[in-house]
Amino acid sequence: MAALTVGAKAPDFELKAMDGERFVLREELARGPVALAFFKASCPTCQYAFPFLERLERAYGHRGARIIGVSQNDPKQTAAFTKEFGVTFPVLLDDTDTYPVSNAYGLTNVPTVFWIAQNGDIEVSSVGWLKADFERVSRKMAESAKTAPAALFKPGEDVRDFQAG
Repeated sequence: MAALTVGAKAPDFELKAMDGERFVLREELARGPVALAFFKASCPTCQYAFPFLERLERAYGHRGARIIGVSQNDPKQTAAFTKEFGVTFPVLLDDTDTYPVSNAYGLTNVPTVFWIAQNGDIEVSSVGWLKADFERVSRKMAESAKTAPAALFKPGEDVRDFQAG
């Protein structure tokens, strides 16, 4: 099964966050859209992509939408990853024995990023690193924050268009 596609309904779920807090997707969607970013600490493409997600977090904060990481690692490995790559947005822990949320979303590769509208519809489904998809998520975050899109990439910065996950 491939990752859920645009137009699909996002499966609801509940997971624990790294800080011990409980996260329920439907409760978060009641406050606004969510960008779910699934990753594995050892994945080179995840290591490439997550600093750009952090740029989105810094540009828009929690104004209108949230970025939420979903780790396929144990808490120790996840903490090391978030520290090394400067991740400040909330990170959830998928069960490393059965991966119930990763499986519900049809993951075959990481990183996989979903933009989930407030009504629960998936509006972006991005597997691997796709520069255009990250720009699309940035525009959706700006729209949710009712602000102009932030510059996601720095002038002169060499950013790949695509990298497989």
